[in-house]
Amino acid sequence: MNNSTPALEVMAILGKDPILATIISQGRPLTSSKSEDLYYKLLSAIVSQQLSTKAAATIFKRFSEFFPENYPHPELVLAATDEMLRSVGLSFQKIGYVRNVAAFAAAGNLDHATIDALEDEALILHLTQIKGVGLWTVEMLLMFALERPDVFPVDDLGIQNAMKRHYSLEETGKPLRLRMQQLAENWRPYRTIASKYLWQSLDNMPK
Repeated sequence: MNNSTPALEVMAILGKDPILATIISQGRPLTSSKSEDLYYKLLSAIVSQQLSTKAAATIFKRFSEFFPENYPHPELVLAATDEMLRSVGLSFQKIGYVRNVAAFAAAGNLDHATIDALEDEALILHLTQIKGVGLWTVEMLLMFALERPDVFPVDDLGIQNAMKRHYSLEETGKPLRLRMQQLAENWRPYRTIASKYLWQSLDNMPK
């Protein structure tokens, strides 16, 4: 369970769903993945887009090590040339995206006080202003880096597959998403934890 959330309180809610209760009882305890460095996590997410986990890790390691202290401070990313960033394996599109994130951070838009003050929906709107950062990426950051407890990524393929399997859902497209959202209403305010156990049931936990 989330270290900051009492396990009994979580199970009192999630355990009302017998299917989810079984999934949780058969699963492994969740571990914390919280990070206060949302800027760094956003850069990692951008680099990882459309790449295998191994390839993404290799390129992001090269990208980080390119900078002093192995850290891509916003002003250094903005000062780096296309040639420098291409040399670590970034496409021209991703170069634009990492610069967008760096510029957003340099403007003070990723300060802890700003992020912590925003509710989930407001934070999604705030971060998706950045070109290259979509809804799914922000939902993953909310769930893992920030450990917000009540996020439900209805468009995530892993969540869709897990719910289709465990809840015998036969719908597709919009009807599927609506049915998933109906089921997930019963998991509030701990839809993040429910989702993590659903991923785990497929051995498909995002990194």
